[in-house]
Amino acid sequence: MRADLSGLLLVLVVCSSLYWLFAIACAARLRQGRAADATHRPRVSVLKPVRNDDGQLRANLRSFCAQDYPDFEILFGVRNADDPAVAVIEALMREFPQLDMTCVVTGTPIGSNRKVSTLDALSRHARYDTLVVADADMRVGPDYLRTVVAPLADPAVGLVTCLYRGVTSGGLASTLGAMFINEWFVPGALVGARLAPLRNAFGATLACRREVLASIGDFAELADHLADDYMMGALISGRGLRVVLAPYLVSNVVVEQDLRSLVFHELRWSRTFRTVRPLPYAGSVVTHGLPLAGLLLLAAGLTPVAAAAAAANVLIRFAGRVVLYRRLGVPLGWLTTCLVPARDLLSFVLWAASFVGREVRWGGERFSVDAEGRLHPLLAAREAASPQGAEQTTGSL
Repeated sequence: MRADLSGLLLVLVVCSSLYWLFAIACAARLRQGRAADATHRPRVSVLKPVRNDDGQLRANLRSFCAQDYPDFEILFGVRNADDPAVAVIEALMREFPQLDMTCVVTGTPIGSNRKVSTLDALSRHARYDTLVVADADMRVGPDYLRTVVAPLADPAVGLVTCLYRGVTSGGLASTLGAMFINEWFVPGALVGARLAPLRNAFGATLACRREVLASIGDFAELADHLADDYMMGALISGRGLRVVLAPYLVSNVVVEQDLRSLVFHELRWSRTFRTVRPLPYAGSVVTHGLPLAGLLLLAAGLTPVAAAAAAANVLIRFAGRVVLYRRLGVPLGWLTTCLVPARDLLSFVLWAASFVGREVRWGGERFSVDAEGRLHPLLAAREAASPQGAEQTTGSL
């Protein structure tokens, strides 16, 4: 029995080393720059669902205001008029009076996914036919809009998305969260995109034409899905249109304040992935090389084969980290290097825990997730809708 376990772990450790070698090759080819048709500049409506002020909100939203783009509007969506984010939005309206900005209080949600409910309301206020969605914790440069809308010049492209890198806002939890993005999400996404045509999208960016969104039933079709970005890509690719990665890296500013919130956040992410792609997620066990190497040594002891496999895995894992951070433009510090074993162990534990139960916590609410990835509330929402239960808008100041 122990020999069988040792043999299985040895296979997994070798597969993990091969995975990281392939991830290194994919990362080495990662490039940033303008898309081929940078002259395609349609009028754009940027949809930004926001909630609360985490201390980074103004800088994040401001980066979308400072775009080198000729004609665009920004629509900010909040669930309640007394949300702290409203003050940040109003300050940006005063700072950029020349920009067309609107704040929409969305009122009663149309489904369990509150973000999608906000997007549905914003899309109905949007004036233009090219829509760009980006989460509120993303930060971009002035060339962002012209880069992400350029691929839409091709009628065969239905959706444009972006990879993103993790940027810490300070503190242990934020640092570990940024490491998860840079050392687990990014290499996995690069490998997946190299092995098969992209059929899903990432919340860092969703850019599409309005008629394409309408063809899948608009945002209402996603209103109860936990993995709304994944489903949007799957539905659009299901109509025979391409989902493409723009040559642009968005910065995801991680603001987790404590380990508890980090664990709940990443457990939700893990259960999302497990629900929408169960087989690839089960296979992603090979991405957890260091914990697997440790288990191999515990099971097999310091035999020459086990020790050699574990040592090779560790070296390849750290080499992959160096290549990834350089390509992502993220500082490679001693602190994060020392945290790699703890980070990998936490990722492995959350990977295993994601198979136990279907409950997630999101925005102060608890949900169960069914086999189709739909959310079902377990507790009443902590935030009430607007008193009138209807949308309200605030124009530029």
